[in-house]
Amino acid sequence: MNRTFLIWGFSFGFVAVILGALGAHALENQLTVDQLDSFKTGVRYQMYHAILLLVLSHQKRFTNKSILSLIVSGTLLFSFSIYLLSCRAILPVGDVSFLGPITPIGGTLLIIAWAVLIVKAFKLPKENLKDVRD
Repeated sequence: MNRTFLIWGFSFGFVAVILGALGAHALENQLTVDQLDSFKTGVRYQMYHAILLLVLSHQKRFTNKSILSLIVSGTLLFSFSIYLLSCRAILPVGDVSFLGPITPIGGTLLIIAWAVLIVKAFKLPKENLKDVRD
């Protein structure tokens, strides 16, 4: 088990649940429908990648720092830029429009991470994989 994957996965899950509750209750009347939808997208993707990290923490053949870095960096850039952009009207953060290009960079890092995982799966020796029919 990879402790780092585990900690990041639990942390992302923890924060996603808190932000999801915040979005469902406290921000519902503060944000426009589009802003709230964007916020919820950030929460969803953060939770998806929290679960991915938890699954990967139990897969020795998939755990390495490059994949971890791609998933963590991508999630931070993607989800957290969406949170700030969605809430800029109600947060005293000033102009955060520079974050607009950050969101797709985060998304690209996540796409690359998934692509690396696909390549790693194709490279696994077939004899190490248990057939579903067994």
